[in-house]
Amino acid sequence: MRAIVVPGGWLTIHAETFRAALGRGGVRADKHEGDGATPVGVLPLRKVLYRPDRGLAPHCAVAVQLLAPDDGWCDDPGYPDYNRPVRLPIGASAEALWREDRVYDIIGVLGWNDSPVQPGRGSAIFLHIAQPDYAPTEGCIALAEPDLRRVLAMGLTEIVVRDA
Repeated sequence: MRAIVVPGGWLTIHAETFRAALGRGGVRADKHEGDGATPVGVLPLRKVLYRPDRGLAPHCAVAVQLLAPDDGWCDDPGYPDYNRPVRLPIGASAEALWREDRVYDIIGVLGWNDSPVQPGRGSAIFLHIAQPDYAPTEGCIALAEPDLRRVLAMGLTEIVVRDA
């Protein structure tokens, strides 16, 4: 099942539309590491990660995996595991996936720059829980938790991000 995301922060699946937070750098076709942009394109939903201490596993059409306190995602373009999951700590820059805030309690891993990985083209593009005020993300797509659970339960398998 395909969802469409448009600038301005809206995700539509079936006939339902949900408010979404997008990257602080806008929506860009020429995504690169550190620009804070949400990439334009077709982003397959690879898998869903969740914190078992913060709620039940979401119902979805893709594989679901538990998060652990040492889970991270490498965002260092010079490291061999760039744009890959890692165990923390590592000798490179990496984002912790086990966070005190709730935004990564559910993470949809989106297929961006992963087949093959190109250093510097962007990393850690996720579908996750939005901040209560829908503050911009670092390039991810974020929904309110009930909306995220609903979209996943609708059978989401890919997101098309449009630039207009």
